[in-house]
Amino acid sequence: QVQLVESGGGSVQPGGSLRLSCATSGFTFSRTAMSWYRQAPGKERELVAHITSAGSRRNYADSVKGRFTISRDNAKNSVYLQMNSLKPEDTAVYYCKAVITSYGLSYDYWGQGTQVTVSS
Repeated sequence: QVQLVESGGGSVQPGGSLRLSCATSGFTFSRTAMSWYRQAPGKERELVAHITSAGSRRNYADSVKGRFTISRDNAKNSVYLQMNSLKPEDTAVYYCKAVITSYGLSYDYWGQGTQVTVSS
């Protein structure tokens, strides 16, 4: 059974930092690219960052480049999002996602999300 569990969200002042974690189980994590998405109230879910299975390539949304860092620990089956210099517009529910391929078909798996609120 595939499971993704996010943690680390909370409330922080502008300019602050948070580190999100996504613990996974039920699939071969070391062979799976992982992503972080976010969804603000009234807006569509958007891709924040993506990391390949070996961690050799990382991509970021323009809005977070230079402030956020995605990383992974394949020994712990976990992916992380270090968020620095947070802005009020970073307020959203943050989700991790895995795309798992089975018998030639790809399936999206999501965690339950963790709330990040940036406010003074």
